Order: sequence, then C-alpha cells, then structure tokens
Amino acid sequence: MNGNSRFLLFLYQLCLLLCISISSNVFSEEAKVPPAYTLGYGDVVSIKVYDEEDLTVRTQLNDLGYISFPFLGELQVFGLTISEVQEKITKGLQDGYLVEPKVSVTVAEYRRFYVNGEVRHPGGFAFLPGLTVRKAISLAGGFTARAAQNKIYTISDGDNKRSPTRVNLNSPVKPGDVITVKQRFF
Repeated sequence: MNGNSRFLLFLYQLCLLLCISISSNVFSEEAKVPPAYTLGYGDVVSIKVYDEEDLTVRTQLNDLGYISFPFLGELQVFGLTISEVQEKITKGLQDGYLVEPKVSVTVAEYRRFYVNGEVRHPGGFAFLPGLTVRKAISLAGGFTARAAQNKIYTISDGDNKRSPTRVNLNSPVKPGDVITVKQRFF
C-alpha cells in the first residue's frame, strides 16, 4: 500500500468516525456514562476537586486497576462505578486533608473495543457512547465478501465466563468488547 492509499484510507476512516459521532449525539444527555458503568483497564478518568486546582488530575487506570492521586497515592478503582470512585476520593481527602471536599469524577476516555474476523480492517477502536455493532463494523471498514453478516458474536469485558454471545447489528457496544464476525461458507 503506497503513501497516497494510506492517506486516503485514513481520511475515509476519519470521515466515517466523524459521521458516526455526529449521528450518535455524543454530546446529548443520553450519552453520559450510565450509572452502572464500571471502570476497567485503559479507561481515563478526570478528577476535579473544586477550589483545589492542584488536585485536578487526568489519569489512566493501569493494568492492575490503580490510579495515582495526590495525597492519597495509588487507589484501586477497577470495577468501581464513577460515584464509588468519587466517594472513595472524598472520604480519603476528608481524612486529614480537606474539610468538605467537592469531588467530581468523569470518564475522559473509554477503553478501546475490538473488531476481528471478517472485516476489512480488524483492530482496536476508540469507544464512543451510543455505538452499535453496525457502527463498530463500519469503523473496521465494513464486512469482507466472506462475512456471515448474521453470525456476529461479542465477548464483553465484564463477562467472567468470557463466552461469546450472538448479537445483531443494532446491539450496543460497550468499552472493552471484542466483536467477531464469522466467515460464511458458500
């Protein structure tokens, strides 16, 4: 693949990503983090303590599920919801540092999801709220000629059994999901 082809492919994927982000209303109220969303490896969180500029932090969960925060050091946050992390930091700061800290925690970047199997450009992609399997496959360049479009499976990050679940094109995608498009046999 020469330089021009790579550049055109990059532009195509960028345009596709922009179209998807606009159509999914990523800035609407529905696009906010669901209350049950739990943090996982690779998520980036933004933490703000009001009236305490030095305590504004943007940090990524490491591969052990920890983040680093001033005064409190390493905090285990893997598997916690945003409100649980807020509560953990608030309690930690109240314990000898601040009187009534006002802590805000948001997800700045979600962990990637992955598409493999019979798609043109398998790989990892940045998650956007409102993403469906159809949009995820579009980000991966669409189906190949050999794709069984009715045999799509996901393995979700939170699934302890890690067993594939059959999904349709309108199924939602979650951060950390692995989407597999099976091959059809003629």
